[in-house]
Formats: sequence, C-alpha cells, structure tokens
Amino acid sequence: MLNQRQLAILVHLSGFGRDLEESWDVPRAISLAGIAEHLGVVRSALHPPLKSLEAERLVSSRSAHVVGAPRRRKVFHVTDSGREEARAGAKKPRKSKGRSVGPVPDATKLHGRDDIVSRISSGLSGGSSYLLEGLPGIGKTSVATAVSRTLLDDGWLVRWATCQTDSDSASVARMWLGGRALTSKEAIVTRVDSKKTLLVLDEAQQSSERLVAGIREVLEACSETSAVILAVTRAPNPFPDISGFESIRLEGLETDLAREILPQEMSDEEAIEVVEAMDGHPLALNLWSPDDELPGAGAVMEYVEEQVFLRLSQSGASSLDELSLAPLPLEVEEMLEPGGTEELDESAILRWAGTLVEPHHLVRNVRRASLMGGGAEEIHSKLAEMWSKRTGSRARRMEAHHRLESGMSVGAEWVAKSISEIVTEDSAAAAVVLQQAISMNPEAELFELASDLALERGESKIASEYIESMEDGPRKNLRMARLARMEGDWGRADELEASAISGLEPAERVRAEISSLVRLHDDRLPGSDSRADAKALLAGADSVRLSDLEEGDRELTGLVLDLLRHSLALDSGDLEEASRTRDSIERRTGTEDPRLPFLDLRSRLSAGAEAEDFLDEALEAARSHIDSSTDPLERIRAIHMSLEACSKPPNWLIEAHSSFDPDSLRDSLASHRRAKAYFWYWRGATSGEDRLSSWKESIVRLRSAGCRRAARELTQRLSREL
Repeated sequence: MLNQRQLAILVHLSGFGRDLEESWDVPRAISLAGIAEHLGVVRSALHPPLKSLEAERLVSSRSAHVVGAPRRRKVFHVTDSGREEARAGAKKPRKSKGRSVGPVPDATKLHGRDDIVSRISSGLSGGSSYLLEGLPGIGKTSVATAVSRTLLDDGWLVRWATCQTDSDSASVARMWLGGRALTSKEAIVTRVDSKKTLLVLDEAQQSSERLVAGIREVLEACSETSAVILAVTRAPNPFPDISGFESIRLEGLETDLAREILPQEMSDEEAIEVVEAMDGHPLALNLWSPDDELPGAGAVMEYVEEQVFLRLSQSGASSLDELSLAPLPLEVEEMLEPGGTEELDESAILRWAGTLVEPHHLVRNVRRASLMGGGAEEIHSKLAEMWSKRTGSRARRMEAHHRLESGMSVGAEWVAKSISEIVTEDSAAAAVVLQQAISMNPEAELFELASDLALERGESKIASEYIESMEDGPRKNLRMARLARMEGDWGRADELEASAISGLEPAERVRAEISSLVRLHDDRLPGSDSRADAKALLAGADSVRLSDLEEGDRELTGLVLDLLRHSLALDSGDLEEASRTRDSIERRTGTEDPRLPFLDLRSRLSAGAEAEDFLDEALEAARSHIDSSTDPLERIRAIHMSLEACSKPPNWLIEAHSSFDPDSLRDSLASHRRAKAYFWYWRGATSGEDRLSSWKESIVRLRSAGCRRAARELTQRLSREL
C-alpha cells in the first residue's frame, strides 16, 4: 500500500513521457531537486520513499544530463507499473477552463496555505487587487501560483510577469501580453481591460529604482480597469502608499503544517523543534541539515550565515559569491566559477528559471551583505575582466555593472561606448547602468547621455531631472525642446529649438537643421495631402548653409539633403524633379549603392498610387524588395509605403506587416522611433480587433518622436472611432 508521498512522486513522474528514458538531456523536474520542489518538501524527505519505490520496481533511476546543470545527475523515471499505480491512486485532475499568458511557474504542492489562497482568490474574484508582502523565501510566489491556478480553473485569463533588475513597464507588458511590447500606459491599460482577468507581478522589488516608477504608474492605472492585480514583493515595498491595493503580509507556517515539509521518518518532537527554530520559514526548512546547530527563534538570517555558508566548500563559496554579486541570473556555462553550482543546488540554495540560475533571494541578500564588509570589490574586478573579453550587449551590461562596483576609475567615454552597445538590445538595462554610473561619477557628459535615453524612452519626468543637471547652453535647449514637444508645449518647443540651433557650432547646427526638417517631413498621417508642406520643407532644405562645413561633411550633408528632396518631390507629385534628384544621388554614391533600389521602389509606388494601372506591378516589386530586405528600418518603411499606396492591401502585405517585429528597431535613433510609431498606426488600421490599444500606443509614440500634427490627427480619428 503506497503512502501519500510515494503516490505523489508517481503522479509527478507520470506527467513525463517515456521518451525521456533514453534522452541525453532531461528536465530538472525529474531530478531529486525538481521532485522535491514540486512536492514542497526537503530533499532528504524523498530518500526513503524513492528507495522503496525503486525496490518495488515502480520507479527506475539513471544518470543523465539535466538541462542547465554542469554535470550528469541522478534522475528518476516511472515504470509502466508505476504509471498504473498513479492512475489508480490519483484524483482525476480538474481540467482548467482558463488561459494563461507569461512565465507562470509550474504548480507545486503548498503546505499550510489553503486559507490564504482561498482568501486572496475570493477577493480577486470580487474585484479587489492585492499587494502580497513577506520575507524572501517565505512562499509568496508559490501562493501567487496557487491563486492563479485556482482562477484558471474557474475560467479566468491570467497574465503573469516576473521582474528582474532591468524590468520596466514595457517588459512587464511584454510578459503580460505575450508578444510585441506596448510601452504606453494608455495602450497597456486598454489591452488588459477585461473581466475575469488577473494580472500578476511577481518579484516586484527586483526592478531597479530607476525603472520602478514607470511600473507603479502602470499598476495604478490597471487597477482602475475591469482586470484585477496581484503584486508580489518583499520588503522594502517598492510601491509605498500605492492606491487601489489591499496589502496582505505572508508569515511563516504554523508548526503542525510546516512539519509536512520535513521527512516523515523524523520524530515529531525533533521536527517541531526544527520548525519552531526556523519560525516556520519554508526556505529555511529546505536549507536545514541535521548536522546544523539550530538558531534561536526568528534568527533565520543568522542561521544562513553561520550554518549554511560554513558547510560550503571553497568552490561552492566562490560560485555563490559570483551569483550573489551578479546583477542578473546567469547560465552556469557563462560563469567564471561554475564548479560549485552543483553543491549549491544540492544544498537547495539555488533557484532556476530554465537554464538561468541565481541564489534564493534570502541567501543572496545575506551573502551580499557579508561581502560588502570586504572582498566584494576584488570579485567585481575579476568578473569585469572576464566579461570584458566577451562580445555582445549582455556582456557589456554585465561588465559595466562589475566595473562600476569594483571601485575602478570608469570614465564617461567608456560608459558612453558601453551604453551605445547595451541600448541596441535593451534600453531599460542601459538606463539602469547609466544611473549606476552617474551615482558613482556624476560627469556632465553622462547627464546629457541620460537625458537623451530618457527622452527616447518617453520618460518625461526623469528626462526633466537629467536636463536640469546639464549646463546652460544650446545643447541643453535642444533637449528642453524635445521635452516640451513630448509634453505638448509645441510653441515653446519651436522657440527653444530655434534658439538652440542658432547657438550651435556649424557642423552641429546643420545636423540639427536637417534633423528638424526630416522630423517635420515625417509628421503626417498616411493619406494626408502633404504638397503644401513639401514646398515649405524644400525651401528649408535649400536654406541650409553648407559653406561652413569641412569638405567631407559637406558632401555627406549634400547627400542627406538630396535624399530629403527626393522624398519631397514625390510628395508633391513632381516625378520629373524626383528623377533629377535621384540622378544626383547616384552621382554622389555610385551605381551600386543599396539605397537606390529603395528610392526606385518609392517612385514606382508613388506612380502606382496615382495611376492604378501601375499599382499591381509596383506592389510585386515591393513584395520582392520586402522579402529580400535585411535592414529592419528599410523593410518596415517599404511595408508602410506599400500600405499607403493601395486602398485595399493584399493579404501578403498585411501578413508582412503583422509578422514584423517592432522591437528590431532601435529607440536610440529618431528614424527608428518614428517608424515604430507608424507601425502601431498601421497595426490599428489593418487589425480592427487591436485598433484602440494600437492607436493609443501610436499617439504616445508620435508625441514622443515630436510628430505633433500626426498625433493630433490620429487622436481626432480615434475619437471618431469611439
């Protein structure tokens, strides 16, 4: 006769197919650690039941490579007889009626949390939103997962997001929505606003102080919709006095309920002594070893430092130091000191997310605190040196963190170069690193860089703070002009920009003038008559003074102006002038320049828009160009031009737009920011289901990109739709 723990093991292992029995790579869930985590018990509690199950040939074991682990480990498979026992003894699972989006953790068995899960589930069903607080390792994520499963069973939609250091409101939205990132609060709120929808934000305290204000704004706005929210955080609460939330604090387990986590073979007297010493703290119980001295009641952190750390080998301690000082979870293979990770995992110190690993936050926090007393800077220096030899945005992000924390002198030029690489993949990570650099070395160049990044991210309040720290002058005024446009103060923006341009050095002045002309050219909704604007902008292009520039700069600037003139000629319907300008561009660049086919495509689409007889041929040329394009900006611009040229877009064109990833565009470039804004316009135009949220996203992005007329026109169009 199987006991409950043996049956639970069989049921868990039965969830995995027989194909794993011969597989080289197997999931962590069928290792001892994975089984223990699923059942919510200490690992030592599994030794007797597993040994008994193997003896009865209900379970078999072997050595295999566990995904993410550095070495082969013992894993377990259920036999055919074991599967029969599991089917006979297990309760038939209730089929979930709901749907989940985002990284919802695997369900685990909870001990002693039925009442709190029921209370929160009932309150959420009644329309309340909650802030679940508690010590690290106390079981907050497990409770949130159980609540989510309860609501899923009742047919709810659960949207889950888990924060890390570099998480911002956009990355939270990406997890909640399971796809392209809406960044504006207005668009996110519109997309999630539905009944029987739960938004979960786990590990909220992990988000950097630089990013947390944006997350708070989104949470407060979403709490006013039909959706409900469960935000999970440890102290200190990153959202003090947040409106619309009821706070619930999760405490340790009651003694008799916590006893279930420990081995059944322990005497009740000994088990109760351990539980009381650990204050019913689930993680502390999992860290406990029979050889440890028990702490006094409430001294869990002291226990971790004085007992858990002391039993680590040098290799285990070195791996723990590296993981504790890293700003983000790591893959074992990218660590400098990976040798001790197996020991750490066997000691229940690590938490895994796929192949990424980090210490449980309770352990990490204690370890960090002890290293701050001495030794941290040397470790940071070694890790900075290691990451400096690697390429890619992630390597620069990790190197920057360790170099800044190492106490080494880090100049603004090095920071700027690193930021330029980090921002290509993750502007939130770049913002965190830049704030870290400023806190340690507040140089003027960094405030300028930080203000630009905040403006690119649409963070007006933060941008304003950085701009205020800049020295007075034209460079500050240019950024104040961008901020004024973002905030809708168009008159002041124009005044500031004109004043700033007049005070710049010749090369910077010309760049600013051309940037302004290009922005004004892009400031229109598709389909609007731009002939009058084209004439005014052409006059502006002709007035740009090139005589003060060096010869090389003069030639490059002349090419940029010719490219603008070509677009303006097509906007005016002057195909003859467009042809002359195209010839001028070819003389400057040569016949093999990759921009020429794009110019020719635009001319053909422009002609096709005017004369339908040419449209089919032009669209075929566009399809070929789009399919072969490797540059994301050129690809999306070709798609947008094609959509604008035809009144009823063909299915292939709509699919090309739908499959385009706007995150492939860089927020650090003005042309890319405007292209993103128009991506969301066309998303709303071609998809009625997403029109409201897509156009709200487009409006915010258009304002941020300085396209006031297009933003105003789209706002009016959206009002008519509503």
